[in-house]
Order: sequence, then C-alpha cells, then structure tokens
Amino acid sequence: MPELRADCASCVGLCCVAPAFAASADFAVDKPAGTPCANLLADHRCGIHDSLRDKGFRGCTVFDCFGAGQRVTRETFGGRSWRDEPAVAGPMFAAFPVVRDLHELLWYLAEALDRAPAGLRDDLRAAFAETDRLAGQTPEALAAVDVRAHRGRVNTLLTHVSEAVRGRRGPHHRGADLAGRDLTGADLRRANLRGAVLIGADLTRADLRLADLTGADLRGTNLRAADLSTALFLTQFQTNAALGDATTRLPAAVDRPPHWLPHN
Repeated sequence: MPELRADCASCVGLCCVAPAFAASADFAVDKPAGTPCANLLADHRCGIHDSLRDKGFRGCTVFDCFGAGQRVTRETFGGRSWRDEPAVAGPMFAAFPVVRDLHELLWYLAEALDRAPAGLRDDLRAAFAETDRLAGQTPEALAAVDVRAHRGRVNTLLTHVSEAVRGRRGPHHRGADLAGRDLTGADLRRANLRGAVLIGADLTRADLRLADLTGADLRGTNLRAADLSTALFLTQFQTNAALGDATTRLPAAVDRPPHWLPHN
C-alpha cells in the first residue's frame, strides 16, 4: 500500500525533529526530542542523505515511519509546518509516533488480509478500518489513543493468521534470546520468531520461508543468502536494520536496502 510507505517529499521532516537520539554507533551526536537535526535543511530535506552511514548516522537509514510522516503533515495538520507555525510543533511531534505505531499495525493487517484464510478476513477488515480511523483523528484525539491496548487486540488476530498460515508445525522461538547465535543454514521454515532477539545472529543461508517475524529484533542480523521470500510480517524497518546481499530473498512488499552488499 503506497500510503504505508514513507514519502519524505510530502513530510516536514518529522523523523528528523520529533524523536530524540543519543550519540552512539547509530548516531554521531546527541539530539533532544523536538529539536531539529543539524543536518536538516530549511526545505525539510536531509543535507547528508547520500552519505548518512559514512557520517555516522546509520540509525537514520534504518528508520521507517510507515507513511506516518506524510499523513500527519497532510491530513492531521492540513499541510501546516512546525517551522512556519511554532504553535503546532508540540501537537505535531506528539501525533507523529502515535500515527507511526498505528501505521505499522496497518502494514501487518494489510499483509494478513492478503494471506489469511477466508474465515478470518471479516475480523481483519474491521480491525484495519478501526486502526485507520484511529490514525485519521484530530491531534487531540490522537493524544488519547491507547496504542498499547489496540496493539494487543490486533496482535491476537495476527497470531491467528500466523497459526493458520504456518500450520503450527515449525520451531517455536517466540521471544527467544538468540542474539549472536550461529544459525548458518538453519531450517527455520514456519518458525515462530515473534519478538525473538536476533541481534548479531548469523542466519547466512537460513531458510525462513513462512516464518513469523513479527517484532523480531534483526539489528545486525546476517541474512546473506537467506530465504525470507514468504516470511510473515517482515517490515522494511527490520530489513533495514539487518545485513544482507543480492542473494537474500525478500518478500515482494519489502525493498532491498541500498546499503546491503551487492554480492555474497
């Protein structure tokens, strides 16, 4: 769905202003929440977009707003800008993470509708409509949304879809700490990896077809030559955080990150 993909040209640089970040391997400097990044230009473009990773801003190349930036800019605030109207800055920065979380749920629900058996689709359509309604509210209403509670209700549906598609036959690693593990060539077909920690794990040539990757932490995970072609609920955000190459097989809805290696 195009509306769930970031369109930076239609946003007022919200991801460069609203969140805080700390000097680390992902960011070269500290930046408080609500303060524009020093690299943000007056027209809301990034001044070092083509060299973010080289200049120490790897975290920027990983982040994905699921299209929340343009929705908050265009719809919630009718094209207004925090730069031109300082009075809207606070409400705009508060609305952005709420809509971002709701759009992430819309991403999952859109995939679930495409893959779920017919018996689950009515409930999924209702959940999609309700999530979209919540995301389209006024700034005041967005501030009152209990995202955690709504996520819990949606996750119940997504779990049913996962079990129906996977058939409950794969390895069970839900919430498992697999950080740094050598899983080279592992058979993880139909695995439940919801919420699993795979930071720095080596999944080179691993088979992850029909594996549920909802919320799995793939920061620095080696996915070179791995097969994720039919993996469930893999997001662009997770993919950007992982390491891969031209031989990594990804679902059609997920783009190959430009910083991945061109070959194995």
